[in-house]
Amino acid sequence: MTVVLDLIGNPRPRHPEKARRPDTAQPKKPDWIRVKAPVSPGYMNTRDIVRAHKLVTVCEEAGCPNIGECWEKKHATFMIMGDTCTRACAFCNVKTGLPAALDAQEPEHVAEATAKLGLSHVVVTSVDRDDLADGGAAHFAQTIRAIRSRCPQTTIEVLTPDFLRKDHSADVVVAAKPDVFNHNLETVPSLYLTVRPGARYFQSLRLLQRVKEIDPSMFTKSGIMVGLGEERNEVLQVMDDLRAANVDFLTIGQYLQPSRKHHPVARFVTPDEFKSYETIAYAKGFLMVSSSPLTRSSHHAGEDFAKLKAARAGLKAT
Repeated sequence: MTVVLDLIGNPRPRHPEKARRPDTAQPKKPDWIRVKAPVSPGYMNTRDIVRAHKLVTVCEEAGCPNIGECWEKKHATFMIMGDTCTRACAFCNVKTGLPAALDAQEPEHVAEATAKLGLSHVVVTSVDRDDLADGGAAHFAQTIRAIRSRCPQTTIEVLTPDFLRKDHSADVVVAAKPDVFNHNLETVPSLYLTVRPGARYFQSLRLLQRVKEIDPSMFTKSGIMVGLGEERNEVLQVMDDLRAANVDFLTIGQYLQPSRKHHPVARFVTPDEFKSYETIAYAKGFLMVSSSPLTRSSHHAGEDFAKLKAARAGLKAT
């Protein structure tokens, strides 16, 4: 279990804003949520490459349940701009606090690790950096360019913050030409004040819409978690909002509570319900949908990108 107070070798609370919150019950996970512990040689090799380049991964920082499967295949999602976020979302396990200065060498380190892992598709995400004038947009662009230079055949997917009140930041990232621009809505609008208080639902929607306005050919992607207390009709409305913003790819996964101090799990959504959401999302016009209990933004990202391109090609052929 992940704990809020990370006191082993680190005297500072991992989530100081949550330390005084009362504990909430963590319901027993159903059988369809369980995953194997990461112990394979492939996992260990990926971990060693990440450590050698002093990189941060969202796989570790967010406690992703798919880390064993992905790292065994040498698929890691790099988290740039440090391991400390300026936001304090109620669902997230990434550390909260004042981040350190940007590492000017980080883009090259990410590119080098991408080459060593032999990635055909790489996902780059980040913490929120509200302390930076551009929210870190230029650092994203530098990282994209470094990967392009070192690994020209590798396709690149970025999972960005919302760049709240950072005008033209999206333009900077889009100009660097990632293959996929991802920004997650995370939850339904009615839960933003409790689950994602530092963000604004319509700002996130507008960001995704803006990407398409700048480059209509760029694939856009967004995701939400379920099991936070949302109603089914709210999930369907989010689908409509995303399609109105011309988003191509939707991911839906089960929220898992990182600790007793985080937002509680309201319920575990059944696999049949996830399948229903997938069917409806395709009917609403998404080119690609991944909807399952263990779906995460970057899970199977390479395979899904291939399917996404094929879906667009098939649409143009009709």
